[in-house]
Amino acid sequence: MGVRLPLSARVQCADGGLETVFLLSGHDQRIHLYMENASLHQFEEHPVEKLFPELQQLPSDVLWLDMVSVAVGQRLSAYGCQNGCVGLALVNQTRPEVLQSWRVQFDSPISTVLLFPLSCQTKSSKASGEKSEEVDGYNLLITSNIEMAVVYRDVQECGLARSTCLLGSDQWDAVLCALVIDLDFDGQKEVLLGTYGQELLCYKFQPVGSGRDGQFQLQWRRSFMSPLLSVIYLDLTGDGLRELAVLTLKGLHILQHSLTCTADLVLERLSQKVSALAASSELQPDEAAGNEDSDAPAQIQEAAGELQNKQGKGALFQKAKSVQFE
Repeated sequence: MGVRLPLSARVQCADGGLETVFLLSGHDQRIHLYMENASLHQFEEHPVEKLFPELQQLPSDVLWLDMVSVAVGQRLSAYGCQNGCVGLALVNQTRPEVLQSWRVQFDSPISTVLLFPLSCQTKSSKASGEKSEEVDGYNLLITSNIEMAVVYRDVQECGLARSTCLLGSDQWDAVLCALVIDLDFDGQKEVLLGTYGQELLCYKFQPVGSGRDGQFQLQWRRSFMSPLLSVIYLDLTGDGLRELAVLTLKGLHILQHSLTCTADLVLERLSQKVSALAASSELQPDEAAGNEDSDAPAQIQEAAGELQNKQGKGALFQKAKSVQFE
């Protein structure tokens, strides 16, 4: 069977309730399922088709696996293989059975597959003056060793028939890692790609017309001193604001949000909220008069101002610390 390689390690599944399992990939072109035996305090291997029928008869060794719950009793599963094959399946978790499945072939090993929802701002409404938001279902990001990264749009409805390329993503050697997060706090997710060519790329979806059409455009890129191996977004300092941790071949780099930009954004959102509350109080003066928390926005604004005074002007991200490996 060969050495087993761990993939996206922990998965929630339904088998008379929620249970945590482990999925490991082997060099035998199989996925191995491990479930806990509570009485023996150990994990035991079980047939993968028991809970994951979509992971049978794989075309090659699986390098990356991702799963998300999309509806009551349903999930989307995606995997990328050594031979460049990508599989996608819509699964009924309660039976379980595969409702629909799709495959697509690339010319090089797959480095990442990620399922993510995408919401985009459409054209503003003249009547209300507000932007409408359209959620375009789940999308599938695929990165490979020698080709451009690709996003398949609305895979629940279209499968793998509607794709858009991330132009320029193949210009800095192989893409080794990827992450989809809302980096600038606007409610729209950005796609981050880490390359062997020592570049961190940030793409953002730019809608056209109704918002269902559009493309991902390169927003910025950042150079490092060695190839990027992994990237993760988490709160390392415990202040409630996440940092971007970038692992390279020779070190770990921590990128922090600018406190000034973050404080400005908080003040802007508070101002919008206060304006909305003021408009609401004009419509309902009696209820507004009895509101004991009317001074809460001012208190929050004062706290945000104190945060703003802690740091000077800066970019969205600033390098906080780098740890070099010998």
